[in-house]
Amino acid sequence: MPKSKTVFYCTSCGYESSKWMGQCPGCRDWNTFTEEPVRSDKAGGKRISVTNNKPVLLKEVSADEAERFSTGLPELDRVLGGGIVKGSLVLIGGDPGIGKSTLLLQVTRNLSLSDKKVLYVSGEESLRQIKMRADRLGSDYKDMLLLCETDLDDIETSILEIKPDVVVIDSIQTMYRGDVSAAPGSVSQVREATSLLLQIAKANEISIFIVGHVTKEGAVAGPKVLEHMVDTVLYFEGDRHASYRVLRGVKNRFGSTDEIGVFEMREEGLKEVPNPSEFMLSGRAEDASGSVVTCAMEGTRPIMVEIQALVCKSAFGLPRRQATGMDYNRVNLLMAVIEKRGGLTIGDQDAYINIAGGIRINEPATDLATVAAIISSFKNKPIDEKTVIFGEVGLSGEIRAVSLAEQRIKEAKKLGFKTCVLPYANKTDSLLKITGIELVFVKSINEAKNYF
Repeated sequence: MPKSKTVFYCTSCGYESSKWMGQCPGCRDWNTFTEEPVRSDKAGGKRISVTNNKPVLLKEVSADEAERFSTGLPELDRVLGGGIVKGSLVLIGGDPGIGKSTLLLQVTRNLSLSDKKVLYVSGEESLRQIKMRADRLGSDYKDMLLLCETDLDDIETSILEIKPDVVVIDSIQTMYRGDVSAAPGSVSQVREATSLLLQIAKANEISIFIVGHVTKEGAVAGPKVLEHMVDTVLYFEGDRHASYRVLRGVKNRFGSTDEIGVFEMREEGLKEVPNPSEFMLSGRAEDASGSVVTCAMEGTRPIMVEIQALVCKSAFGLPRRQATGMDYNRVNLLMAVIEKRGGLTIGDQDAYINIAGGIRINEPATDLATVAAIISSFKNKPIDEKTVIFGEVGLSGEIRAVSLAEQRIKEAKKLGFKTCVLPYANKTDSLLKITGIELVFVKSINEAKNYF
């Protein structure tokens, strides 16, 4: 028997090599090469020609907005950039049990009720299992079509016969092509399966949603080229044991990647949270030290979150630091600034920082609120619960300006906050015209300490 030919692929960037290498020349990652069989001579099968396959002049290309239609979930429409674009390929990743299949089943239900032809392809569940979950989410699914299949050749035939408006593939790691001699979920199969679905979507203007499994590091399993091939990449985040879910866009060729959608997992499925600020602040303790409310921006949406700090004397020689929901190194930096520029001796203190609700925020505008929470806990002095604080803290102890300050203030005012502590560098005439909330402008953490 002749020895079958193999090739090595980098799982991070898709770089190909005839031999194994410790470091990938393409992306410089270490130990990312996996061995896969070479496609057979008959690989490739039928090629689908796209509709516009001839060179055209750029000035002759229409710049009209891409045709979109709504998913029936405004939070998902926001993340997609205004709705589903015809012929787009969307990848949704997330931890097991986070709600990816539930979300897409609700979307297909809404689309079928709006007279869209929908095909739901599952390679993980049987028809009975999908029916049981569908009955829990809602009984009216009109003319939605189901297909339990993992062979992409059969799936391609069904799609071209039915010509649906939207197709859901759950999941890409279970699909395989018969002309690729590799196991489902391997680098070769995932790449070739995605390539085929991309050709189908573009040639027939069919919108396709792909569910992708994630690794223990949180990235979509398979080659990184998978994320490069699709039009939109969405990540479903959140603790599966908590009720909320955050849908975040990390790539979008048809809109912004700064938007998020917030959902709450209930027995009847995912329910949108139109006002996440109020949801995040529910259950907040009264007159508790170390509790501060700040306003973070997620795209164009302001979200009020509670930052909690617990500072106590260390029982050991090496103080412990722990951060949940924010960057651990940023917390260490801010504590060093407090001690050096603020004159407080907290180097021998244990510090535990948490963003209530489990949401993760990486925006520098939360620096001043984190500093306030640490000082409040250290002094055991509560901060007025009707005060909101935001601003970026520099290494010299200065308070630097943040973006979209006016939107943050208006969100705080809407939720009933009476005082806002913010950077002096943000002081403008438009902010001074805002009434109903007291604005306190500060230049440094020494000046800000007087207010907390």
